[in-house]
Amino acid sequence: MTDTRAYPIAVAGENVIDLVPTGADTYRALAGGSPANIAIAATRLGSPASLIARVGSDAFGTRIRNRLAADGISPRYLVDAAEPSSLAVVTFDEHRRAAYDFWFTGTADGQWTSDELPDPLGSDVQALHVGSVALHLEPGGTALFRMILREHARGAVTLTLDPNVRPDIAGDVPAIRRRLEALVPLCDVVKASDEDMRHLYPDLDPVEAARLWRDSGPALVVVTQGPDGATAVTPHEAVAVGAPEAEVVDTVGAGDAFMGALLHALATRDLLGGTNVGTLRALPPDDLRPVLEYATAAATLTCTREGANPPTADELDAWLKSSA
Repeated sequence: MTDTRAYPIAVAGENVIDLVPTGADTYRALAGGSPANIAIAATRLGSPASLIARVGSDAFGTRIRNRLAADGISPRYLVDAAEPSSLAVVTFDEHRRAAYDFWFTGTADGQWTSDELPDPLGSDVQALHVGSVALHLEPGGTALFRMILREHARGAVTLTLDPNVRPDIAGDVPAIRRRLEALVPLCDVVKASDEDMRHLYPDLDPVEAARLWRDSGPALVVVTQGPDGATAVTPHEAVAVGAPEAEVVDTVGAGDAFMGALLHALATRDLLGGTNVGTLRALPPDDLRPVLEYATAAATLTCTREGANPPTADELDAWLKSSA
């Protein structure tokens, strides 16, 4: 049966199997990957998404497809890849902040060719989100960059970016910075963590670095700051919000939950789509603040659960009410 539902958000990038420690010598395999997590986060909150991704041919690839299907992610842009799935081994520090060791060499992610990418996107797509490792792995990174250039020229969708900087697998930092500085002016909304900004601009305060990016063209640049909340830099002023207090289980997928919730919050306010970029650029601080608070709450609630497990709309609403 043909799927006739609308999927206003399309997310391009990788899937990753996270190997999360459960003991001294044991791990649990959980499907993750920043772009896949973002698509799921937006969909669970009520803004259905498609994932533009290459899915591996191994048993993990089957698990990835099952995860996406269970959350209602449209498979229309998924590509069957001959290569295996990417892996990440997760470790935690004393504050349960996650770090990762990655296996991406020869895997399905990053092997895009231009004819595998949708051209054009469906008429129902209002936003194209890009980011993370797939932007920097070749030959796929160049193919994705060409798609972004094409969509920027077409002007029909809001372009959003979350760099999710991983210098250990995406190459040297100057090369990552050059690619991102070419991408940022093409995008309307950019979200980066303070850790991302410190990797890219170690001599600048992360919010000051965000101002440089904002001045290059985006309507909005948001810096997430972990337990300190988030700061958005607009054409008018910076808007900062705090994060709710919560007991952290781990931080896996928190930034992705923030980005998915940010996309959903913009969608529910009719701020996505090429014709709405001007409205987004003129958004008053009092209208932007609840958007940031909502996204920060989604990220915080995700930190109270194991792995990349963003909340549904009902779960987030109930948690916000109980925390009030």
